[in-house]
Amino acid sequence: MVRHGETVDNVRQIMQGQTQGELTEHGWEQAREVREAMHGRKIDAVVSSDLRRSVQTAQVIAEPHDLTVDQTPLLRERDWGGFTGRFIPDLKDEIWPDDIESLDCLLERAQRFLNYIMTNYEGQTVVAVGHGIVNKAIQAVYYHKPMNQIQRMLNAEVRELQL
Repeated sequence: MVRHGETVDNVRQIMQGQTQGELTEHGWEQAREVREAMHGRKIDAVVSSDLRRSVQTAQVIAEPHDLTVDQTPLLRERDWGGFTGRFIPDLKDEIWPDDIESLDCLLERAQRFLNYIMTNYEGQTVVAVGHGIVNKAIQAVYYHKPMNQIQRMLNAEVRELQL
């Protein structure tokens, strides 16, 4: 699993949610660093969220392996509803709006993603490029732990799961 490279809104501390996002120059460099770190490793497939910031990161990683990026909405970031586009520090004491994707729905989507990988890529080495919160949810399901026990992923951080 990989979290996408740094975006303009990461820098600005804006809640991106399911918006497309745009990598910064540093984000592009982070994607190239992941690509270099994976040099020489056997990669059978690259799967990405269908949001631009993840697709761009995934394409950089996939390029030397001559792979296309398979996109899935299962890897989209959590839908932050009314919080989307807002300055994150301002949200600290806000009451959560009703249109935020529930934790139960997010965890169920994380389980569907793991099932999707096991069904469609059995026995293959897959690089999955997602987002901070959805990647955390996938790990929570995988490790059978609450999300608050999963450490936050940094931009372009890589974590390995064996399915």
